[in-house]
Amino acid sequence: MKGGDEEVATPAGPPQPLDWKFSKVFGERIAGEEIQEVDIISAIEFDKTGDHLATGDRGGRVVLFERTDAKDHGLSRRDLERTDYPISRHPEFRYKTEFQSHEPEFDYLKSLEIEEKINKIRWCQTANSALFLLSTNDKTIKFWKVQEKKIKKISKIIADPSKAVGNGNVASSSNSNSPKPFPTNGVSPDRSCNHLGNDISFPPGGLPSLCLPVVVTSQETNLVARCRRVYGHAHDYHINSISNNSDGETFISADDLRINLWNLEISNQSFNIVDLKPANMEDLTEVITSAEFHPAHCNMLAYSSSKGSIRLIDLRQSALCDSHAKLFEESEAPGSRSFFTEIIASISDIKFAKDGRYILSRDYMTLKLWDINMDSGPVATFQVHEYLRPKLCDLYENDSIFDKFECCLSGDGLRVATGSYSNLFRVFGCAPESTEATTLEATKNPMRRQVQTPSRPSRSLNSITRVVRQETLGVDANGNSLDFTTKLLHLAWHPTENLIACVAANSLYMYYA
Repeated sequence: MKGGDEEVATPAGPPQPLDWKFSKVFGERIAGEEIQEVDIISAIEFDKTGDHLATGDRGGRVVLFERTDAKDHGLSRRDLERTDYPISRHPEFRYKTEFQSHEPEFDYLKSLEIEEKINKIRWCQTANSALFLLSTNDKTIKFWKVQEKKIKKISKIIADPSKAVGNGNVASSSNSNSPKPFPTNGVSPDRSCNHLGNDISFPPGGLPSLCLPVVVTSQETNLVARCRRVYGHAHDYHINSISNNSDGETFISADDLRINLWNLEISNQSFNIVDLKPANMEDLTEVITSAEFHPAHCNMLAYSSSKGSIRLIDLRQSALCDSHAKLFEESEAPGSRSFFTEIIASISDIKFAKDGRYILSRDYMTLKLWDINMDSGPVATFQVHEYLRPKLCDLYENDSIFDKFECCLSGDGLRVATGSYSNLFRVFGCAPESTEATTLEATKNPMRRQVQTPSRPSRSLNSITRVVRQETLGVDANGNSLDFTTKLLHLAWHPTENLIACVAANSLYMYYA
């Protein structure tokens, strides 16, 4: 208090760390159960509303889930307005449908097998209550429409048996007073009607009445997935990214060396907008690892490279965007270079924040948050599993060092998340002064491996880069050694709620806070 009446406003601190709880699991693995390779989930994506979730697996299937808690309130809008307390329910999802998106193929020209594995899924704008999405494997992109259709049933109407056709006379079976039937279809009345021809004969008792099937549309509905378009034969290398444009009409697909621009309505033509392929492949120094459109500006997109850099390009500058508008990369600390420096610097995934102001990138060891208005370096760096640095040689020998971990941001932009080994995933607070660094495990008890949040690292006052460091451990908090064969590569954050969906092999786990 000041002067007895005035209050001194205290600056608001960073948001409190979230308390994560288990919500649901789909496809839970039973102890000792052998996982089929085709059942391992390889892609995951929420739609913009957060009402639907899609996953793709190595067997080429796409599985859709829908949100149910918003429909289960049972209250009208007026009742909700009268309610003087909020309805605090976390998002809940249920299985909706699934369909086979891709099949295994064989490229006869290059003698290569093309896997059916789904690499990426992206939701498109909905229309007329139908859902639209893009899915891709290594070579082919498909545009799917999923819609509820009313089931049509066939109902038979059986006529009165007493009105059966007598003696095969279909012209006048009810006229019993006539001594002879009338000529029908040019048949002579003197000719027996029991034998209209050599190939046609009728039973002596005549034919029963004709039963006509009647199609009846019931109130029951069935979900039908239909492939609207196939975008193929445009990539020589494996597709690693697809991304929708905010204009709702175009999307990009990226492989190791090229990025192509497509129109959703045109499947036989695309435009190459980025081409890194040198005239001599021996001069190749980097490849494209991920690409994404800006969420609001349809002329801007970003792509990352195996050298740890992110390029922001503007489609208005030129038709072929080999020159970038901005380059984001972190300068290498002197004396820190080693054999593994370039390998672990390779960016495996990038995501724009919802407002498009920030870009989140994931390399092998860290998460980095970049401000698109500041290309001098990341504004925040988060150490994901620093304890692996002494083990890089072993990870290189078993190829784990080349694992591609994805990353995601919360809808409010206050937190980021990514996966690690032993089915662990990390959640970091990226608000100013936040030290939130939570470790969770993809099980029904996500906090069982929770460790103490490390103390806030010291930094100079003039430093603009914030670093949150993780404890240096070779084992978890319970003394269990970390399993590098189980890895959490794919996860997604709900666009409006604090809900994370993550993948552990063939199981889909959901957690809320």
